Amino acid sequence: MRGTSAALLMASMDTLPEDALIAVLVLVPARDLVLRCRLVCSLWRGLVDLPSLWKLKCQREGYRPEPLDSPIPDWRDFYFLCSLKRNLIKNPCAEEGFDAWEKESDEGNGWKIEQLPGDHGRNFLLPHIQKYFVTSYDSCMKRQLITLRDHGYGDRLMDEARPDIVVSDWYAARFDCGCKYQLCVRLLSKDYIVLQEFQPEPVVIEQWSDAEWREVSHTFHNYPAGVRHVLFSHGGQDTQYWEGWYGVRVTNSSLTLGPQVAD
Repeated sequence: MRGTSAALLMASMDTLPEDALIAVLVLVPARDLVLRCRLVCSLWRGLVDLPSLWKLKCQREGYRPEPLDSPIPDWRDFYFLCSLKRNLIKNPCAEEGFDAWEKESDEGNGWKIEQLPGDHGRNFLLPHIQKYFVTSYDSCMKRQLITLRDHGYGDRLMDEARPDIVVSDWYAARFDCGCKYQLCVRLLSKDYIVLQEFQPEPVVIEQWSDAEWREVSHTFHNYPAGVRHVLFSHGGQDTQYWEGWYGVRVTNSSLTLGPQVAD
């Protein structure tokens, strides 16, 4: 009976005007549209492939380009990129210890986690961020490898849509001690070959600074095809070589993929 009911339902839907059928399909979750509805028949496949259907889904869910008059080559890609957009860096604010991070160097007294604001420090701009990683008197660097396919960014999407890859990081010094901050972000191929990188000059903050939290950010745009991984690495040390944890503090690291979306 279920098979008969489903057949009757499908037959009755096929008699709907095209606009009405699109209005129904636009309510279906995107994954089901592609993996199920598109396979029903040639009519449904044609409707699911219409740019206008995906434009309607974007409008319905509030996904709008920034600026608003930006041309959208493929509304389906735009929809999926917007829906996938989230921070791909795990444990960015030290809430889970050093989980997901690999220590490249752990010199001096090594890495440590402290509670904000910390000695001679300042609270972060966002109240929900309560912890940070802090370096010592010799090189402390840690990294995280992000495999894009694990987060839904398949090979075709990366090579054809080439979504913007936006990285950001926050760092601060203690008021009473100078420090050095370093950041390196590499876009890697399937075989871990570096295709593009962002590695600004190390930032040196002098002793008796304002101890304010500072942000560094970069957008990878129009990068080469073949990006499959992103390697995020940051850290530093203090510049007074004091025993303990007087070096640069880092937290709220971020890596997102996708178009710029209007609020």
